Amino acid sequence: MNKSIWQRRQFLYFGLGAIGMGAVTACGIGSKQANNSSVNAMPIEPIKISASKSLPEFQGIQEWLNSSPLTKKDLQGSVALIHIWTFACINCQRTLPYIVKWHQQYAAQGLKVVSVHTPEFPYERKIANIQAAIKKHGITYPVAVDNDFKTWKAYNNEYWPHLFLANRQGTIVYDHIGEGAYPETERKIQQLLKL
Repeated sequence: MNKSIWQRRQFLYFGLGAIGMGAVTACGIGSKQANNSSVNAMPIEPIKISASKSLPEFQGIQEWLNSSPLTKKDLQGSVALIHIWTFACINCQRTLPYIVKWHQQYAAQGLKVVSVHTPEFPYERKIANIQAAIKKHGITYPVAVDNDFKTWKAYNNEYWPHLFLANRQGTIVYDHIGEGAYPETERKIQQLLKL
């Protein structure tokens, strides 16, 4: 890992952790910022509401696990929760029980969860390792293997984990970076399911 990424990680783990009072952390920094940002430029806001935009198409997916290939058209008419993660990220691991629970609780009401697995380290690229993580965490919803970061880039993403929530028309209305805000995220899911 290059020094720049490690410095940002230290900031995220220790800097945000020291802030406390509702601050959340995210694993690592994506390749987009790795070469052109300083530690001081890191955003520390854990939640941001996106300007409404349409869900991007899934791009460059190496393999679909737990599902046949999906497109954004397959998600229309449902509330879509897109979860960008990687299995070795501790912050991602801590979000998984909530996402698994939401899938179990709300799928029958129209929630579709799609997990986009984008690796940080070489061993996270191996399908067998991803499958082991899926089994370990009880993930039964679709997992898109994004080893080339193409869907990551389509979502203009920079962090693990990152949640994107879209309404039934396919418009992103909420997103959250890192851990935390579970009650708020669940309330937003419930609100969208009622529409």
